[in-house]
Amino acid sequence: MKKIFMLTSLLTAGLVTSCSESFLDVRPQGVASLQQLSNKNGVNALLIGAYSLLDGIGSGTTDWHAAVSNWVYGGVASDDAYKGTDASDQPEITGIERYEVQPGFVHMRGKWRHVYDAISRCNEVIQTVALASDMTDAEKTLVIAQARFLRGHYHFEAKKMWNMVPYIDDKIYKATDPNSTKVPNNKDIWPNIADDFKFAVENLPETQVQKGRATKFAAMAFLAKTYLFQRKYAEAKPLLEGIVNSGKYRLVDYLDNFRAATNNNAESIFEVQFSVNDGTNGNNGNAGETLNWPYFSGAPGGGCCGFYQPSLNLVNAFKTDANGLPLLNTFNDTDLKSDQGLKITDPYTPDMQTPVDPRLDHTVGRRGIPFLDWGPMPGVTWVRDQVYAGPYTGKKWMYFKSEEGTNTHSTNKRRVANNYRMIRYAHVLLWLAEVETEVGSLEKAREYVNMIRKRAQTSMPVSMVDGKPAANYLVNEYPAGSPAFASKAEAWKAVRHEERLEFAMEGHRFFDLVRWGVAAETISQYLSVESKKRAYLNGAAFTKGKHEYFPLPVDEINNSYLDGKPTLVQNPGY
Repeated sequence: MKKIFMLTSLLTAGLVTSCSESFLDVRPQGVASLQQLSNKNGVNALLIGAYSLLDGIGSGTTDWHAAVSNWVYGGVASDDAYKGTDASDQPEITGIERYEVQPGFVHMRGKWRHVYDAISRCNEVIQTVALASDMTDAEKTLVIAQARFLRGHYHFEAKKMWNMVPYIDDKIYKATDPNSTKVPNNKDIWPNIADDFKFAVENLPETQVQKGRATKFAAMAFLAKTYLFQRKYAEAKPLLEGIVNSGKYRLVDYLDNFRAATNNNAESIFEVQFSVNDGTNGNNGNAGETLNWPYFSGAPGGGCCGFYQPSLNLVNAFKTDANGLPLLNTFNDTDLKSDQGLKITDPYTPDMQTPVDPRLDHTVGRRGIPFLDWGPMPGVTWVRDQVYAGPYTGKKWMYFKSEEGTNTHSTNKRRVANNYRMIRYAHVLLWLAEVETEVGSLEKAREYVNMIRKRAQTSMPVSMVDGKPAANYLVNEYPAGSPAFASKAEAWKAVRHEERLEFAMEGHRFFDLVRWGVAAETISQYLSVESKKRAYLNGAAFTKGKHEYFPLPVDEINNSYLDGKPTLVQNPGY
């Protein structure tokens, strides 16, 4: 199923217009009326419009404000990544990275507009399907289940960003009344989100003909995630086990989760669809990552713009000990060797001694290590300003050189058809490890973590031209009796570390730290070390009780006035 960038464009062709007795009564051109949409085709078009905002593009905001990966809010705001590029480029993102975000930042309003535009589309689907006379009750229920699944997801995005946000359903929303959505943000909306996903679980099929449509198992995963964010582990467990016991999903080679050629594979539970060279000038490609490409014109993407660079802390986290196990407590004591400070003409040989998890080089571009099929990454020429933001570049959204022109747009090479795997089977297994850790079943938690580590062990390592491994790759499963699972506290540390490695640079990290309740301690420790390596982080500080959530956009508070008072209340500390 392809993204529809402008729904009105889809509906313009074939619409019937009529003359009015009054010259003032003129129907807008190119805009479908409610009567024209109240049928099976119109409803499906509206539903596709609701799906189309999954990638965050098309709601009138800058592409990267609402990128599906949340790279600004979930990546740069965490210990996984720097803003990247140079000091003068997009200074607002530096403010987010330094925990100096302000309610007036356009990155706040951009994300807000995206989620609530998307929610309005979902509500319009539900309102319109009730009027369609050419649909059976079963067909209507299926449409409503998908719309409620999407509505749950978009509210989830708002909830994890700002915590106290308004819930807008089809009974509240009225397209003709701008005051209808001026709802106070004084209630916890987790129950509303859960109800949307429960309806989807009960009414969606296990499989869909069209790729990208929500399924029963996708709804189960989102409902389980909703419970995990509330630390309701007992409620999440049967949902996650139901997905495992279905037998429909399995782990695939790690790299296959980040290749356009292997979109919608057996590990994917729900992924956002991208396409290129489909007549939309690249608008259906992954526009949200458009800034996050190597800087040099000869690199993937054609050169621009050097944002979203992996942190030294993240790269260090992939180091292992002599037994192939993570250095849970000491990984950041020293930095893995890099070409930081070297010129392109300076000789450089990657570290072949320090053991590292092979997922490192499927996640991070490092000088001297093969970058997909582009050959060894040349280092400094691919990085905009090494002194400012370090020597590394991200990798998971890139494309193979052999796919250029096929899985990339013909002219805009940064618009690619590499889908974003929003929830994959690895999430389910590691969420189950969380559940088992919390209830004290540490051996079972170890088993789930080891399933992920075994896949890392057997997945294809990055190789040099001569076929030899590009680094000293060493990853093993935790043995029985491992100290990492000797206590609940240690097991939690191991599970959280595994989730970081598995989903690094996928935009989940900040929100995971918050839901685990360890954001303040983790980020404060990160800043205490990283500020000595990145000068612009000097003086940055995370305030517990404030920075777990972002400030509500000031424009939205100003727009919320009803009867002389704002209905939206700002988050504490802002």
